[in-house]
Amino acid sequence: MTPATARVAAPRPEPRRPVPGGPAASEEELAQALARGEEWALAELFGRWGTLVHTLSTRVLGDSREAEDVTQQVFLAAWRGRGAYRSERGSLPGWLVGITRRVTADALAARARRRELAAAGPAFPPAAAGPHPDEVLDRLLVARALAGLPAPQRRVLFLAFYEDLTQAEIARRTGLPLGTVKTHARRGLLRLRRRMEAVRYAP
Repeated sequence: MTPATARVAAPRPEPRRPVPGGPAASEEELAQALARGEEWALAELFGRWGTLVHTLSTRVLGDSREAEDVTQQVFLAAWRGRGAYRSERGSLPGWLVGITRRVTADALAARARRRELAAAGPAFPPAAAGPHPDEVLDRLLVARALAGLPAPQRRVLFLAFYEDLTQAEIARRTGLPLGTVKTHARRGLLRLRRRMEAVRYAP
């Protein structure tokens, strides 16, 4: 075999492949792996830009612990919505910043709603000495209506009303995702209102 033949027969070098979870992956390779649903890509995404998301959330919310919840929600949203990412529209960190803005806006809106509820007074005020019969009836109706709810909704509303926990605190207490807690709270309140109205206005 001549040197010229040897050069022609020499194998071509393998293209560089990112090691799962390693720093070798370019942003494009990382985006492709994320789109394929490879879990290491999500871990790498968090490793590279988790601090950025947490810092932005803390600046907006002014609360590092609440920002931790938001950061988790951002990367969960990124994972669930990974099919919507388009590299031609912007970079991965820019995409994450956009998600962060939406999630922090939701967190601020939820905070405002909690303040409005707090300003309006407790949902179930403690019984005073010699309560009015109507107040006793209201508490009995609420207890009865709560007892008729599905267990997950009943537990979320109980923690919200009787232990005065926020939805983020309920999620930490129960281990449920914050979105699930919000869903249980919304559906539970709707059912609670319907059950109480049915009892109050029954002939």
